[in-house]
Parts: sequence; C-alpha cells; structure tokens
Amino acid sequence: MTRAALILLPALALASCDETRPRPQPEPSEELSFPAADRPVATIVSARWSTEEARDRLNEADTVMNRADIRPGMTVADIGAGEGYYTIRLAQRVGKDGRVLAEDIIPEVRDALAQRVARERLDNVSVRLGEPDDPRLPDNSFDRVFMVHMYHEIEEPYEFLWRMRPSLRKDGLVVVVDANRETQNHGTPPDLLKCEFAAVGYALVSMRDMPSAGGYLAMFKAQGPRPDPASIRACPNRGLPSPQGGATPQGDE
Repeated sequence: MTRAALILLPALALASCDETRPRPQPEPSEELSFPAADRPVATIVSARWSTEEARDRLNEADTVMNRADIRPGMTVADIGAGEGYYTIRLAQRVGKDGRVLAEDIIPEVRDALAQRVARERLDNVSVRLGEPDDPRLPDNSFDRVFMVHMYHEIEEPYEFLWRMRPSLRKDGLVVVVDANRETQNHGTPPDLLKCEFAAVGYALVSMRDMPSAGGYLAMFKAQGPRPDPASIRACPNRGLPSPQGGATPQGDE
C-alpha cells in the first residue's frame, strides 16, 4: 500500500466515523415549514476566505478566540470549516481534553480537511459532512459554535438556526464573523443578522467591529423555548430596526 493511501485511510475514517455523532432525526408527524429568507444568498466560490499567512499576520484567529473566551477543555463546532484555518487553531487552543467538530457541506472540501487533520495528527478533531439547511450537530454538546465568513451562504437561515439551537450547552454561544455588506456581496448587514437570529430565539450578547477579520464579530445565545417554525417571520432585507428584547450589545468598537 502506498504512503498516500495510508494517509487517506485514517482521514476518511475521521470524516465518516467521528465520536461526536449527530442526533437521530425523528420522523415529524407533519412536515416542518420555515419562511424563506428575504434576501439574496451568496454563492460558495471558494473554501478559502484569505490565505492563512495573511490572516495570521493580522492575528485574526487569536483575537477571535480570545474574544470568544475559548479555553482548554471546551468543545467547539466549526461550521463551514473550509480548509480548516479555524479548525486547526481551535484544536490547539482547546487542547487534548477539548474537542473540535469541523463541518462543511461540500464532500471534496470535507475530505481534504480530513486529510489535513490526519496529517497533522489532531486527535481531538472530528470532521463531518453537513447539509445546507442543517449542520447535523448533536444535542447539548457545544460550548461555542463558530460561523466564520459563511453565514451569507446559508440558503435557509431560519431552518438552519432552528436545527442548530439544541446543540448548544446551557451557556453556549454562537460566534459569527462576517463582513458588513450586502449578502450577495459575501457579507451580512449587522441589523439583518441580529433580526434573523432573534426570529429563531437567539439573544445578542455582543457585537463589535473587527477589521482584522474583515468585518465584525457577533455572539449570540439561545434564549427561551425554541419557537414553532410556523411562528417564525422572515426579516426584511432593508430598513431593519434593532430587535426588541434580548441582551444589550456590549463592547462595540
């Protein structure tokens, strides 16, 4: 067997047989219906937002992880992980007692990341193939869920966020990094982001500008019961007021 094959076998095993298994999906008594997003959806043009060297020169990952209070022993999901810029650095930060689940919806990207994880011998990382409307995360499992430069590519944000909610632990947070521009231009206006999260029962914890990451960093927590899908109302794309209720933004810069 060739050396390349030996590398590929454990990588594919990681991709398909991770320890953090998705929750079983019960058959609903009736089909769930979610509102469509009232905004354009950006196309997925690359698994890479920028080069890792350029991002490290700006100290991007360390700054985001510090602000998200990532500590050894935590369990973190990296949604839309791409080539693994955050996956690798999160794995180093949470250490051997922590866990990172890296998810992407493109099989070739997932497989390439699994190979990288195997090459770098990151035993605390699992790799998963998600779905466009469901990250397929196990319930009550994550201290942080990272969504970096990918939110604007989600075609069904209300269903995606609704299905993601149960994966958060009691004090878990969703960490979003995106650019302050229209969704078709690979960003999400902050008011639109806050409104869509609020519609699914997430409260804003903090939002601050973050030029080193190409835009801003926002953090949300699940608040109250998960709403019935039929009660969710789509947010308008323009002229958004700040959502009522929830946490007051803190630390804006």
